[in-house]
Amino acid sequence: MNEPPTGVSEDDVLALVRALWDPAVDRVEHLPVGFGAWHWRASAAGEPRLFVTYDLPKPGRHTPSTLASAYAGAAALHEAGLEFVVPPVRASDARFAVPAGDGLLSATTWVAGERPAVADGVRPLLERLHATTPPARIARWRPLVGRLFAEQLAKRASVPWDRGPFGERARDSIRTALPEIAHWTARYHRLGAAEDPGAWVTTHGEPHERNQILTGSGIVLVDWESMKLAPADRDLRAPGGLFDLEWRLDEIDQFASWFAGSHGDTEDDREAIAGLEAELDRE
Repeated sequence: MNEPPTGVSEDDVLALVRALWDPAVDRVEHLPVGFGAWHWRASAAGEPRLFVTYDLPKPGRHTPSTLASAYAGAAALHEAGLEFVVPPVRASDARFAVPAGDGLLSATTWVAGERPAVADGVRPLLERLHATTPPARIARWRPLVGRLFAEQLAKRASVPWDRGPFGERARDSIRTALPEIAHWTARYHRLGAAEDPGAWVTTHGEPHERNQILTGSGIVLVDWESMKLAPADRDLRAPGGLFDLEWRLDEIDQFASWFAGSHGDTEDDREAIAGLEAELDRE
């Protein structure tokens, strides 16, 4: 996120990092990266030590328990020999994520590198991931929006969204697209019902380039909070397929909540309205 969160301060983050992960850390710096969670670089004597993340629970998507199980699963995968898995670091109290404000704070060892230039360089890693015995207690995939999503969205959009500068623009865009949203939702559930749970594998969930780091030893994958037992296509996301539709519908759902509620005219708000319109308009 481009702006720091309102739920925790920089001093709060520094105190928790020093108390639970690394007492040598003397500075945390908010990083305007990612979307949906907040991040800081934690340094000691000018050297980066940890990449710190603050997540807010998302009903139906992430809870404290599912986040903890995903992070524990990532640690188990790394310990089982998947060297490209970069898991969060256990805090001194053995937890992977600790309460902070209204959310959860976690920390990952800082990884130096850059975004890979080759788009499909991660595929061999995903094949290894999918062939690995799933960790215990990881969450199982289930549809992120219900069959009545379009009808529910229409009801939400039947009243003004006047709690911020982009509300009515977002509402108009969604109302115009409601027939397409109903079609996408119906297809999404048809494809989901055809999947065989017996063939499901461990999936990262979002192995796109922003969650890949090219190091001197090759590509590694970060941000394992969305890990689930699911069809392999969840990581491959064929155009027009189940998980391409899931991404689109979930984005629309989250942005609808964003703009129906109180919001402003920050860089994050502007990025969000552009993201909503892109999902509604793309082929």
